Amino acid sequence: MDEAANDSEAKRRAGTRGRTWSGLVLVAVALLLAVLVRVFVAEPRLIISDSMEPALAYGDRLLMEKVSYRLHPPRAGDIVVFEPLPGVDRRGALRVEAHVKRVIGLPGQVVQVHEGRVLIDGQPLREPYVAEPPAYEWGPARVPEDMLFVLGDNRNASADSHVWGFLPRRNVLGRVGLRFWPPGRAGSL
Repeated sequence: MDEAANDSEAKRRAGTRGRTWSGLVLVAVALLLAVLVRVFVAEPRLIISDSMEPALAYGDRLLMEKVSYRLHPPRAGDIVVFEPLPGVDRRGALRVEAHVKRVIGLPGQVVQVHEGRVLIDGQPLREPYVAEPPAYEWGPARVPEDMLFVLGDNRNASADSHVWGFLPRRNVLGRVGLRFWPPGRAGSL
């Protein structure tokens, strides 16, 4: 009987070790998948300025997806997340690892800001998303190859291409696809 009890105890311990090992493997796989998704597919971002109001507000939490720009270049109207250029924070903005702006001008297009309107190749851009018309003049200038012209939707409170110039496409990290916080404003952009 002692032998049967010892055998039963050994089987119980082996089962516990097996479940513990399986649990650890499951946690490791989940962590690996989470890291891979964050590195290659999507990652959360936090808005910490008012430069994109009214579309994006201070404190909004976004999901930046990284896949679409492997398939096609950024498009006019896309909201992009990018690594800042040296000197981007000339207006005293916070030094952050990434900025969020809207793509306005693509390579080869002539961009101008004149009398409160953004012009692309001489045609006024329809912009229902801006907080107010720009109170500055800029350009005209042709967007160079592999560059973008980006502006914040809050045109008069945004350090963007009208301040620091064209954005190299290589600095673009991804496209804002979804706002997930706050719940009342959640949804695709």
